[in-house]
Amino acid sequence: MKKTATRLADGRELIYYDARDDAVRDAVDQRPLDPIATRSEIRHDRLLGDRVAIASHRQARTYHPPADECPLCPSREGRHSEIPASDYDVVVFENRFPSLAGDSGRCEVVCFTSDHDASFADLDAEQAALVLDAWTDRTAELAQHPAVEQVFCFENRGAEIGVTLGHPHGQIYGYPFVTPRTRLMLRSLGEHRAATGRNLFDDVVADELADGRRVVLDGEHWVAFVPYAAHWPYEVHLYPKRRVPDLPSLDEAARTEFPQMYLELLKRFDRIFGEGEPPTPYISAWHQAPYHLTDRGEFALHLELFTIRRTSGKLKFLAGSESGMNVFINDVPPEAAAERLREVASK
Repeated sequence: MKKTATRLADGRELIYYDARDDAVRDAVDQRPLDPIATRSEIRHDRLLGDRVAIASHRQARTYHPPADECPLCPSREGRHSEIPASDYDVVVFENRFPSLAGDSGRCEVVCFTSDHDASFADLDAEQAALVLDAWTDRTAELAQHPAVEQVFCFENRGAEIGVTLGHPHGQIYGYPFVTPRTRLMLRSLGEHRAATGRNLFDDVVADELADGRRVVLDGEHWVAFVPYAAHWPYEVHLYPKRRVPDLPSLDEAARTEFPQMYLELLKRFDRIFGEGEPPTPYISAWHQAPYHLTDRGEFALHLELFTIRRTSGKLKFLAGSESGMNVFINDVPPEAAAERLREVASK
């Protein structure tokens, strides 16, 4: 992998990640942009104990532009985009409309490919490995950011999820706090250690492997399963079999196997609802250990992949119980979801 850092016309950082070591990235952003000026404020909810980012400048962000005006496609003669080069492998750059900025953290955009009409599932193993390299590099870099406590790499895919740019891309958030979901995991982790003397993540993975009914893919270095208490109609958790706290801690064997495992999962997600259905909307989310834990090694890196589509033409809405009380009601039994995901395996 070759990494080349540059600056956009408004001062934001942009980084090219190339598979070829001889790639030259010297294109200059030609747009007449003013220096970036964004504000993000973190407010504390005293009742719930969580935090909310207030970012009013995001109201002006780009919303469903025509394909020929996509800001994530390479630049070409007469039309300059966020990426000055005429082609690229993987690109990461600071979000022009960040939810978190300055002392409130950092937000980055990850473009998986220059092909506007592709999806992550269309990448080959080498391309997917390069994205993994970019996620890993950014996680390590953001760990040094003075305002960042936890790094979250994720992809929102599909208009149903709320995606406003169709180009295949994801994001990376550098939070200035430990997220509420992670705090819940850490609480359960501590309670389980105190009660049993064992690691909760290890026991969850071992229990799923022993049961087998919810296992979707079982590789040499990774295992994917539908969790016993899945919140979403189709939800898969992907764990490395050797527990590590974050992406930079993965060994070479796990890094090598990951692309095949992940690409297969994404392809199965697109087959869940049968031929002729539009691409399955999903959220793909990496969970990594916060940086200032007393024992980061207790946390287990894992990826959670889920869709809000519950059946053909129908979505799972977060209604009264879910939105009002955070109590999920799942219409699809996890065992049935796992069976379906095994049925649609690649030939």
